[in-house]
Amino acid sequence: MAPNLFARNKKYVGLQLYTVRDAMTKDPVATLSRVAKVGFNSVEGATYTGSQKFYGMEPAEFTKVLKDNGLIMPSAHYMLGEGMPATKGTIINGWQKAVDDAAAVGVKYMVCAYLLDSERGTLSHYKETAAKLNKAGEICKKAGIQLCYHNHDFEFIKQDGKLPYEMLLNNTDEKLVKMEMDIYWMYRAKQDPITLFNRYPGRFPLWHVKDMDNTPKQMFTEVGNGVIPFKSIFKHANEAGLEYFFNEQDICPGDPFDSITKSYNYIKTNLV
Repeated sequence: MAPNLFARNKKYVGLQLYTVRDAMTKDPVATLSRVAKVGFNSVEGATYTGSQKFYGMEPAEFTKVLKDNGLIMPSAHYMLGEGMPATKGTIINGWQKAVDDAAAVGVKYMVCAYLLDSERGTLSHYKETAAKLNKAGEICKKAGIQLCYHNHDFEFIKQDGKLPYEMLLNNTDEKLVKMEMDIYWMYRAKQDPITLFNRYPGRFPLWHVKDMDNTPKQMFTEVGNGVIPFKSIFKHANEAGLEYFFNEQDICPGDPFDSITKSYNYIKTNLV
């Protein structure tokens, strides 16, 4: 069984900054201050390239903003880069610089956030992607960082009776590549998180905690406002190997700060 890292880190309630992306684009310093005032003390970066840096800031400047607001950023998102070859700071272009910058900010997990349509393809293509993730994971490991892969639902569309997600899991070194489980997308794909935790113990150190509304459209909603049984799922944090989790809501019905406040209050009262 995985070590109970989550018990040690329960004090951290995280926010994936994609949720407040518009505000982060306009004024990242003021936005991080607002995020901290809601109660969050951990964030996950949503954008990094060799030119954008950390929301336009060099690592030292960004680290100071985090510290000034009592925040840590243990995780950040990155792109594979295969479908955007001119973009730097991706897994296949300028990865060493991305890793160096992440280490300077104190990032512990670098996450492959999403595969573009052109980056998916056949099972054999997923196998090639797994090899790229292994290679990137080696570079991360040398810097004391863990590489992860973040799921959506397309990885659960069967090809020749096999799931691309399992192709990634089974063809990556479990020490070099772990998973950030997006619980909403797991349910959207009709997958049971607990079954995966038991099948691949310790492989899921990061979670995205976002809820699904009780409508035919299965839209994003505030945590506690939907149908996902988070209380039951959190009981299996140890099997998963959970270390940090981040609230995320891709689309909010109004002001994202209203939504993240509702989610934070539910998480703080019911889950940690």
